Amino acid sequence: MKKPVSLLLVLGIVIAANLFVQPFLLRLDFTKGKQYTLHPSTRDILKNLDGQVTVTAYFSEGLPPDIGKVKRDFQDLLVEYAAASKGRLDFKFVNPENDEQKQEAAQLGIQPLTINVREKDQVKQQQAFLGAAIRLAGATEVIPFVQPGVSMEYNLSSAIKKLSISNKPTVAFLQGYGEPSLNELSVVVQEIARLYQVLPLDLNANSVIPDTIKAAVWLAPKMPVAPEHFATLEAYLYNGGQLIIGLNRVEVNMQSADATSLDTGLEHWLRSKGIEVDTALVVDAQCGSVTVPQYLGMIQVNTQVKFPYLPMVNSFADHPVTQGLDGVLFPYVSPVRFLGGTAPKVQFTPLVFSSTQSGIQNTPLKLQIQDKQWTKADFPLSNIVLGGVLSGPLAGGKPTRMIVFGDGDFPVSGQQGRAMTPDNTNLLVNSVDWLCDDSGLMGLRTRTAKSRPMKAEYLLEESQGKRQMLKWGNMLLPVALTIIGGIFFHQRNARIRRRRMAENYE
Repeated sequence: MKKPVSLLLVLGIVIAANLFVQPFLLRLDFTKGKQYTLHPSTRDILKNLDGQVTVTAYFSEGLPPDIGKVKRDFQDLLVEYAAASKGRLDFKFVNPENDEQKQEAAQLGIQPLTINVREKDQVKQQQAFLGAAIRLAGATEVIPFVQPGVSMEYNLSSAIKKLSISNKPTVAFLQGYGEPSLNELSVVVQEIARLYQVLPLDLNANSVIPDTIKAAVWLAPKMPVAPEHFATLEAYLYNGGQLIIGLNRVEVNMQSADATSLDTGLEHWLRSKGIEVDTALVVDAQCGSVTVPQYLGMIQVNTQVKFPYLPMVNSFADHPVTQGLDGVLFPYVSPVRFLGGTAPKVQFTPLVFSSTQSGIQNTPLKLQIQDKQWTKADFPLSNIVLGGVLSGPLAGGKPTRMIVFGDGDFPVSGQQGRAMTPDNTNLLVNSVDWLCDDSGLMGLRTRTAKSRPMKAEYLLEESQGKRQMLKWGNMLLPVALTIIGGIFFHQRNARIRRRRMAENYE
């Protein structure tokens, strides 16, 4: 009778403990970036809610395990939101089974996705809903697709924030000198438009930048700028306006592989503020690739070739603008130098750096794609500054801030919204958030699982042996640890069995 009583006692303790802790939410988060802990900015948004937020999640049932995990993660996140909101947020899950529920989701902009499901050695296609609608005070924001690997917390918190603010700050993209259009910046504009009014501002049609513009962005002008428009910038800065400038100092023609200097006059205006963007290109062993056609007889094969003129940057200052960034691809970027402030209180803070294996090539030059064998001698420099922030009374008036990058094309996505590195978008949107004194959502945008690229010194030709060693080490070490662990536990269990079989065992 003793054992059944003990089992009942343990079962009773477990049930009582579950009933006791059920009202409380406890999660231990051991991840490096605290991926499963609500960000302080999320808690601030939930704490300052003026009304009741309702989240309706449209998720299909019977999803494959990898897709089903998205639902579980989203549900766990909503549980934490509800607990942190002190009753000001509630949620429910809907499985769109009948036509009425499917039509309701479709009217909100949540369309079903087609996924492949394996059943009995057969692959079948199934429609699945993975979206959510957030409602507050009669207004609705929609997350059409809760995407795996993307920061769910950022999408949810920014949607709630967007519903809770009445007057959005305005961000202007300066135009008039061949800059990328808002269509070519569609990915960036879509992200900024979550919390800000975004508009193009043609300098040729506007003699002033209105004070209502919280921040102005000027990317990659291609033509000489009229002198009066520099006076426009001066007046804007004098009144406390804030600028983001991405300047191309080198014009690249990929057809002829020529790289020549590009002069618009903006570089001279920046020099008057103490910033020089050099007419040179930074090369980096840690870089992106270009597609190069190769011919095998009559057959053309496209291959990816590492191209050091496309630095993949993952060295950043400890600053809100670069917080959480993993890697930004800078195409044809130039060095940025601080020459000294024009006023005693002007300060410069570097934000973005090349890797420890980088160099500078002066223009004019011929870009070398296939013929060049890059070695360590081509990358004698390290930590070249590619962008930074200038702060202080830049125009002699109110203290203000100006962020300058040695490349204006890093956030350009193209009119068709071509894919690019997510952190290319995050860098510019973070810059806007910081200048506009947002509540800290920039820290959420980059809060995703991080890649860990190989260090620059292992990417050179002479480091091939080290790369192979790392490759085989990554493959064999987990297998070896598994085998050693199996042997250890097998021997331990064998010893326990032998002790139990002994005559004097109690």
